[in-house]
Amino acid sequence: MGIYGALSSAVTGLRAQAHALENISGNIANSQTTGYKRIETDFIDLIPDAPIKRQVPGAVLAQSRGTNDVQGDIKTVSNETFIALNSSGFFVVEPKVGQSDGNSVFAGTNFYTRRGDFEIDKDGMLVNGAGYYLKGLPIDTTTGNISGSVPEVIRLSNAFLPAQETNRINYQSNLPQLPKTTAYNATVYNSELINAVDYAGYAGTSTTSSMAGANATWADANPAESATRFAHGDTLSLEVNGTAVTFEFTNDGTVTGTGNQAIDISAPATVGTVRAEMQAALRSAGGPAAATANVTLAGGALSIDLGVDYHAQFRVTGGTGALLTNIGLTNPSTSSAPLRDPITTIAASDDALFKSNSVAGGAITVYASNGAPANVQMRWAKVDSAASGGNDTWNLFYMSDSSATGGSPMWTSTGQAYTFGADGSLVAPGVTSTTLSNLTINGVAIGDVELKHDTNGVSQFADVNGTVNVSTLNQNGYGAGEFVSVAINDSGRVVATYSNGERIDMAQVVTAQFSAINQLKRLDGGVFSSTSESGEAILDMSGGGILGGALEASNTDISDEFTKLIVTQQAYAAGTRIVSAADKMLQEALNMIR
Repeated sequence: MGIYGALSSAVTGLRAQAHALENISGNIANSQTTGYKRIETDFIDLIPDAPIKRQVPGAVLAQSRGTNDVQGDIKTVSNETFIALNSSGFFVVEPKVGQSDGNSVFAGTNFYTRRGDFEIDKDGMLVNGAGYYLKGLPIDTTTGNISGSVPEVIRLSNAFLPAQETNRINYQSNLPQLPKTTAYNATVYNSELINAVDYAGYAGTSTTSSMAGANATWADANPAESATRFAHGDTLSLEVNGTAVTFEFTNDGTVTGTGNQAIDISAPATVGTVRAEMQAALRSAGGPAAATANVTLAGGALSIDLGVDYHAQFRVTGGTGALLTNIGLTNPSTSSAPLRDPITTIAASDDALFKSNSVAGGAITVYASNGAPANVQMRWAKVDSAASGGNDTWNLFYMSDSSATGGSPMWTSTGQAYTFGADGSLVAPGVTSTTLSNLTINGVAIGDVELKHDTNGVSQFADVNGTVNVSTLNQNGYGAGEFVSVAINDSGRVVATYSNGERIDMAQVVTAQFSAINQLKRLDGGVFSSTSESGEAILDMSGGGILGGALEASNTDISDEFTKLIVTQQAYAAGTRIVSAADKMLQEALNMIR
């Protein structure tokens, strides 16, 4: 059996090397095939059963081994629908089996490939060079979320994109602690704040602490020193936000109390000159809250107020009884509380004034339900300040009617107060969003729009320029648009681009993983099907590993294949020599009987 065994082993060797040659030739032939996975040849020795000392090498069996887990080189391309995988997964595809009534018919069977040269066909589907159609999951264009869980052939529509109404504006910004508006003057108290009383329709709505005397019929021209007015030695004591001020009326310039403010009533002083001296003394000695205080006559009675201080109050703490009776004040008594009403609209006639009292907050185009655009211009106005005894508070305004004239509203407040603490963040609970109710811009009705800031989206930190720094400003609406192109991005999203500049996610490419990747069955066109040995596909809907604008080349290495070709050729030649030698030995054996 030895010679016959050798001859049989040689034949199996020839068959095995021929199988290897077939694999090598196929690998070389597909060295330029996109996504091709070369086939290696494994050799298995077949040992006949025999005692250990009588065992021989035996025959050989050749079998194919896949290299699906070996990635080919990835190269970038200009086609935006070409994709590659930088992972061990596969694209899920399906072949078309026919047509019915002009529509493509599919069998519903999943196949798997690494070939990613997908292009749009006449029906709006993505098909690769081997004729297999890409499968994925549809995306809800309204929410941007994946809908469904069973992959289906991706179908794109080149229909007109309908307009989407804006219902949310994302807005984040930093407001300067000290807004340097056009009207701001470092030497003028509260000049960085907007004051309602300066605007049409708000006269008398913005007040400060005040106190008016009663039962007097004085005029500025009246003599200062008379039996019914001021007398030498009279005093009037006030406390302004904790600061004491005492006026002492004198006709010789002397005062009896230390620190008293001398008010000259000697002839030819009048009520008007006395009042002016009281005002100057109050501003000088009354502390910051009295820096813009006023001493006036109101209806023939002496009146005192704190000017543009919006928080401090003052009290009468003492004084000569006769003087207090003459000017209609009582001891003790407290001034009225400050009151500042909010500004809801700005008239067109006050547009220039408003712009000088506010800082620009950015602008954005929003869209109505019919796609009509409207430009929302925003400005921030600071309405209160911690430096003046209150809280740092801002209001946001938007231009509601750019063509308004006269007393018609041009700017509208959002109605939301933004109040900040000392650390520059909004006072709890903060403002994560506010609603612009029935937003209408220049006659274009948008509807209710959420102005969304998120947590800590609006802050107030010191800014040397005194301007608003907008970090986020976008919205979710758009006008109608015409289909322009489609691309697949690195997240596996199929994105359609329209003439209005919108990019809409249409579908999510699905990839498949296998537990035994090299046990897949190879089919024509670079596709594979699952087998019992490979296990079922594990679908990945995240788009992980997908590279847009790229292709995976064949993983065949020509130089390596040529090396294997030489070895195979030599092994085959050696096998033929064994056959020849065995034949000669059989001939010699047969010749022995002649």
